[in-house]
Parts: sequence; structure tokens; C-alpha cells
Amino acid sequence: MRREPHSLTASEAVGLMAAGSLTAEALARSCLDRVAEREPGLHAWAHIDPDAVLDAARRADASTRRGLLHGIPVAFKDIIDTCDMPTTYGSPIYAGHRPVADAVCVALSREAGAIVMGKTATTEFAYRHPSACVNPHNAAHSPGGSSSGSAAAVADCMVPLSVGTQTSGSVIRPAAYCGVHAIKPTYGEFSFIGVRHLAECLDTLGCMGRSVEDLALFSAVLQMREYRPVGEGLSRAPRLAVYRSELWDQAQPAAREQFEARLARLSRAGAVLTDVAMPGRDQKLLDACWAVTKFEAGRALMHDWRHKPDLMSPAARALVEDGKAIGLDAYHAAMREIEQGRADLQSRLGGFDATLTLSSVGEAPHGLSDTGPVLFNYLWTLAWMPALNLPVMTGPAGLPMGLQVIGAPHGEQALLQVGRWIERQIA
Repeated sequence: MRREPHSLTASEAVGLMAAGSLTAEALARSCLDRVAEREPGLHAWAHIDPDAVLDAARRADASTRRGLLHGIPVAFKDIIDTCDMPTTYGSPIYAGHRPVADAVCVALSREAGAIVMGKTATTEFAYRHPSACVNPHNAAHSPGGSSSGSAAAVADCMVPLSVGTQTSGSVIRPAAYCGVHAIKPTYGEFSFIGVRHLAECLDTLGCMGRSVEDLALFSAVLQMREYRPVGEGLSRAPRLAVYRSELWDQAQPAAREQFEARLARLSRAGAVLTDVAMPGRDQKLLDACWAVTKFEAGRALMHDWRHKPDLMSPAARALVEDGKAIGLDAYHAAMREIEQGRADLQSRLGGFDATLTLSSVGEAPHGLSDTGPVLFNYLWTLAWMPALNLPVMTGPAGLPMGLQVIGAPHGEQALLQVGRWIERQIA
């Protein structure tokens, strides 16, 4: 059966365009048709201009230059600056705001031939106040946050690739809730220039797609390096750490059960599994993560709080107040806790090919007011270690759940190789 272009993965579309059997305009039209059909109920987009998208697609078809993402539509979270469309940071304060330059990730994507499809919905300032975006699998549930529209648009086949950001869990968690592949790389591995900060010591760019190969392709663009295909992934059974943490009992029972079932399948496939823990540290590191986030966010939002507090949500105003209440000594103490935790985690996990845990506590929350807890994400953000979501589990309500795979710092390619091996055994 012939597949509609919008349902293709990015890597599949690249191959078809290279073979001459698909045009950029045909792909763009199919994606736009999907948006027209589904967006009224999904609310994944903050800005999209169909005429501009089609003009860019026609230019791509007329060009002889072929980058890694030639003709591929890409969506960017609406805290990422774009010079030719609004960037509002999810806030009415910045309605109609037009940056003077593209963020680095946008510029690199354009240089690789990508078509900027538009800007995706984000929580306000990438914090907790939700957008109107809903989960594409069930509109009564949250898509997660803060990269809500980035995950929902890819999951609903509106666009093959998207970019989000993560301060604690804002790439991996919505990817898990919406059922898409995602990678949050090592801190700083993807340039954050031109992206609105919330907490500069933690904020990390991430990307989403519909296959591990898509992530490998897009990562090569964002890292400005040669593309190395993942293919079938690792050719041997890996050594895997299993990190359940002291917060494990807060995961939904179905998530824990499915996690254990996936471990059993990996063990039967030859993987060597070893439990790893840091007794007495998980809650302390979570507390430190929140202290640093609030202190740094209080600074990042100070201008808005001083000049337009009436246009900020209660959550954003409270974030500034909380940040102001944290003294510099307490901030430094939290930073020392995080730095020690980072060193300990990297040391304990350094001998493994990857580490396994859950991507979220389970299925997406009911309702839109709660974007979900960060209990199984924050450690890997503060540890500056790359994390991968594999959408390989489904909860009792039929909503996606994710397996999270964590790699060594600056080991994104190796992580993708391990992730593909895991996916082949359990998907």
C-alpha cells in the first residue's frame, strides 16, 4: 500500500528525494494537508505559514545543492529564534516578536537544506504553564512539556523532525507521552545560541523524529559533522546498567511492569544487565536541581517580571519570587551537590555501553494543567549525559510510554547504536 508522504520518516523521505521519486513540494503539501486536517483539535503550532512553506519547497526542488536535510520540513519550539517568523516564547508579552537573526540550530538546518515548517507550541517560557496543545493519541491527556507542540506535531505526522529544549525533562518526557523518538544530547553538544534560556546551567537543545535513524541524521546537522548512519545498530549484545532510583515507587505500576518485561527480553537476547544505584542521593539531587532551576530562572525572567508581570502566569511570577528567595550561598551549595552527583554518576556508569530507566512515570497525565513530573529525567540533565527515548511501550489506557537509554558524555553516536540494538530486540 502506498504511504502518504507525511507519514514517512525523515530518513525515508531523504532517500526517496535522492532517488527522484519524491519532491520537496509533494512532501510539504502532504504535511500541510495533515496540519489542516488535524491542527484544529491538536493545537501543536504557534505559527505556520503554508504559502511560505510551499515557496521554500519549490526553491528546494529547483536547487542543485543537496544538504543532508534537503527538502525536509522541520519544526522549531517557539522559544527558538527565527528571523522570518514570530518567536513568542509562549508568552503574550512577546506576541508578534520578530528576532533579527536565526538561532544557530535554525541556521544549521537551513544550511542543510531543511524547510522551516513553523514554530511549535511551548509552555510559557519553557516552564510549567501549559499551552493549548493536547496529546495526539487522546485529546483529554497532556502532551507533556515544555516541548509539547514539538512532540505532538511529529507524533501526529504533521512534520518529520522537530527541535525542543530540556531543562529537566522537557524533550524526553513529551516524546515518551506522545510516542516519538527523541535525543537530549550532552550539555552544550547542540548550540543554544539564539534560544531563550530558563536555567543556563541545565538548558539543553534536543531533537525529535520517528526513528533512531532520523535522530542520527538530524544530530549530524546540529553537530555540524559528517552523517554516520545507524543502520541495524550495535552488532553485539551490550553491557547495560539499570537505574531505578529511590523514586521508583512513584512510577505507575504498568510502567514498572513493562520495564521489567523489556529487561527480561534484553537479557534473553544476550545483554548483560547490572543494577546501579546511588543510595541517599536521588532526592537530594532533585532538590538541588530545582534550587538551581529556580535561582537561574528568576534571573532569566527578571525583565519580564519587572515590566509586564500582569502578562505572566501565576506559575511564572511564583518562579521569579522563588528564585529571589534563594540566596547565592544556597545556589552555590546546590551547584556543588550537582557537580558531585554528576561526577559520581559518570564514574559509576562509565564502564557500561548505556544505562536504562523509564522516560516518564508512565502514561501522560489526564487533563492539560499538569505536564508531568521530571522524576526520571532530571538526573541525566544535571549529569550532562545524553538520553534517548525509545517509544516501545504502551500503557493500560492505550497511551505511549518510553524506555530511556542514557549514554556517556559526547557519546551520542554510540548511544544511538545501542538504542537501535535495543529497539530491534523489544519493539
